[in-house]
Amino acid sequence: MAKKKKVRVRFRKNRQVRTRKTGFTREFAEHGFTEDDSVRKERLSGKGELSRKRTVIGDRVENDDCGFSVIPDIDTSACLEGRVLEVKGLISNVRTSDGRIYRCAVRRLLKTLSTDQRHVVAAGDRVQFLPDGDEGLIQRVEQRTGILSRTSRGRQHVLVANVDRIVVVASAAEPGLKPHLIDRFLVAAEQVGIEPIICINKIDLIDPGPLQPLVGVFAQMGYKVLQISAETGLNIDLCKSELADRESVIVGQSGVGKSSILNAIEPGLALRTAAVSAETQKGRHTTTTAKLLPLSFGGFIVDTPGIRQFQLWDVTAEEVAGLFRDIRPFVDGCRFPNCTHTHEEDCAVKASVADGRLDMRRYESYCHLRSDGQL
Repeated sequence: MAKKKKVRVRFRKNRQVRTRKTGFTREFAEHGFTEDDSVRKERLSGKGELSRKRTVIGDRVENDDCGFSVIPDIDTSACLEGRVLEVKGLISNVRTSDGRIYRCAVRRLLKTLSTDQRHVVAAGDRVQFLPDGDEGLIQRVEQRTGILSRTSRGRQHVLVANVDRIVVVASAAEPGLKPHLIDRFLVAAEQVGIEPIICINKIDLIDPGPLQPLVGVFAQMGYKVLQISAETGLNIDLCKSELADRESVIVGQSGVGKSSILNAIEPGLALRTAAVSAETQKGRHTTTTAKLLPLSFGGFIVDTPGIRQFQLWDVTAEEVAGLFRDIRPFVDGCRFPNCTHTHEEDCAVKASVADGRLDMRRYESYCHLRSDGQL
């Protein structure tokens, strides 16, 4: 980061109380006329208290992964460094390196800086905070890496920060497998450079034979696929070895068994679980917030709430083909440089589908993702 200096930054709308004086009628009724120079003090420019920009001492951030355009300068000698375990409303549970947990609020400066993000702090964030007993005040959110985000009401919803692996969990049955949702998570992982691993849970409920062609397609692209059962313990040790000494996040729709897998890997966690609804075949939300969990065998993992719809953040339609590992090699062979790979003539991607080099289901997933208008 650059040398610390004064940086002009933008604040949110309506961060301040109204600056112009009001209530003249009420004041006259109570006190009558008083001599003042209010007319001479009136300011008509957009500067001063009416401006939405302020000067902040800190480091300008070219890559605003931290959510802001500046990281404020603070007195670190008075602060403790910690990792955000969980965010509940206005309070974040922060864990220090010695294992102590503090309930922290966020300083007003961070809450009022202009940002596209829904929340200032996310699970996995590294923060500096001022301690006060078992509570604290977060002064700064450090630069982030490995961010998993989705779009929520037009804004960026950071599910987790500072992870290097995403564990995409699907279930072979109850609820049924949703390959298109897996594809969305894989695209998100490709976009931010997080290593993905696919876990197909509840493999004990079906004959795994018909599932192998799909598993083979993902494996041919270089994705590691584990067929596991949290109920019987099948391949749980293999899954555990993949998580050791890593900083991971586990994602998937409700009911696929994310919490059950974590309980099987680390029995001491005792996470809440619930059966899938027999009527709707949908899971019940037992995990309500993203929660960072230290693992006894090394590393961390973030358990996330079930996601039924994953709308990608900051991905344009033109970028989608490059984020599909199996489509990317064919893109340069198209006749037109701006080919969408959907209707054009002499399209190398469509030709690869026709001759069997590209899986039809994956191509259809690409077309659906590109055209649904909810990237």
